[in-house]
Amino acid sequence: MNKQMRTWAIRLAIAAVIVAALLIARIYLTRDRLGEGIAAGNGRIEATEVDISAKAPGRIRTILAEEGQEVKAGQILATVDVDSLEAQRAQAQAQTLAAQTAVQSAQAQVAQALGQRGAALAQLFARETDLDTARQHLRRSTTLAAEGATPQQEQDDDRARLRSASAGTDAARAQLAAIDAAVATARAQVNGARANAEAARATIRRIDADIGDAVLRAPRSGRIQYRIAEPGEVVGAGGKVLNMIDLSDVYLTFFLPEQAVGKVGLGDEARIVLDSAPGRVIPARISFVADVAQFTPKTVETRDERQKLMFRVRASIAPELLARFHNLVKSGMPGMAYVRIDPAKPWPAKLALTPAK
Repeated sequence: MNKQMRTWAIRLAIAAVIVAALLIARIYLTRDRLGEGIAAGNGRIEATEVDISAKAPGRIRTILAEEGQEVKAGQILATVDVDSLEAQRAQAQAQTLAAQTAVQSAQAQVAQALGQRGAALAQLFARETDLDTARQHLRRSTTLAAEGATPQQEQDDDRARLRSASAGTDAARAQLAAIDAAVATARAQVNGARANAEAARATIRRIDADIGDAVLRAPRSGRIQYRIAEPGEVVGAGGKVLNMIDLSDVYLTFFLPEQAVGKVGLGDEARIVLDSAPGRVIPARISFVADVAQFTPKTVETRDERQKLMFRVRASIAPELLARFHNLVKSGMPGMAYVRIDPAKPWPAKLALTPAK
């Protein structure tokens, strides 16, 4: 019995070795040999992510986009409650009206003060005329009194009238100065009221901007990836509501060894083959080559250890080509990127471009 079991074990081991050898041979024989002029690396499709966030804190009123939905630039995606902002706007409008009324009242005060100033100027002119007349009378009466042609009393009366005219002139000048001060004060009130009105209008413009920001729009065309918040939730300033990816900026990030990456330049032609569609070849261009190795070598490097230096490379798909592969290219999908490190070497048949449809 033991001998029979040993015989079966040996046979099973031989069969397993044969099957493994056949599988290895099949993989080796069916493997596509790209040659030394082609470098390749595996990676995943990525796209630029954009967070749709609330500028100011508030309660989410509506969300109009679903996960996976494609949206256009400027499309409304969500709204934030603006009841408090609308109340603030109504208050600012009332303040604007009050400030405009204050401007009109101050302007009326200026006009009234200017009218009073005109009357004060006329009165000052009359008082100055009286003062000149009183001076002339006093000079005549003084001369006549010295000659004995008129009584001394007349000279005394003229001197009293001169003092009275001088006092009246001083009073008229003081009144004019007071009116000028009132005019300046009224004009300052006009400027202050105008400033208050402009501040109120600026407040309205700011509130209108905040109300506009409460409508969350797509900053660019793309696809909604996640709904981070739901209607009724309260978010803070900068709180994320949606996450979208920009379908016009799609690329595959992969890694190449040091010996290969040194022969790759920005703008070089590349090919992408996704695991989900191995029969389709997507053209791309090298848009980024890291200048620092991603894998740190040991302190003492041998030739084999230097082979472990890997550099990050990005192959971007042109936006105009994404329309052809729109349903094929999705963020996170794994695939292979190929690049020629020998420009003289033609692309192998496996990497021939898929004809446009």
